[in-house]
Amino acid sequence: MIRDTLKAAQVSAMKAGDKPRLAAVRLILAKIKDKDIELRTAASLPDDDVLVTDVLQKMAKQRRESITLYEQGDRQELADIEKAELAVIEEFLPAQMGDDEVKAIITALIAETGAAGMKDMGKVVAALKAKHGTQLDMGKASGLVKAALAG
Repeated sequence: MIRDTLKAAQVSAMKAGDKPRLAAVRLILAKIKDKDIELRTAASLPDDDVLVTDVLQKMAKQRRESITLYEQGDRQELADIEKAELAVIEEFLPAQMGDDEVKAIITALIAETGAAGMKDMGKVVAALKAKHGTQLDMGKASGLVKAALAG
């Protein structure tokens, strides 16, 4: 489980005295705890690794956006801090699929769902997220679905 790996990483970072890594791991654990609290009243709980992966993907996306904004604003020191946090976050994310693999899956799902045009995009994206949501960046994937349905 990813959660156990994170807790072990926290302990090893403490023992090694690696303060930036420790801060990033603690931040991840805090976000996961927030999500746990948010889901206390939920009717059904997702698989733990799916929950943790979802939190990690959102955090990674936020870091990428911040890096872009800091670099545009000529604040390289802040961008470097975000890059360091992003590196730690990506360490715990499951391996992501390559673009070619994602395109092949999208093609198969379009055939499977009988999607014919942009009106069916939601159906294809929902099926993609349900089957492979932890292994790909849904923002990028939805763009690929749009391109596949338009072409």
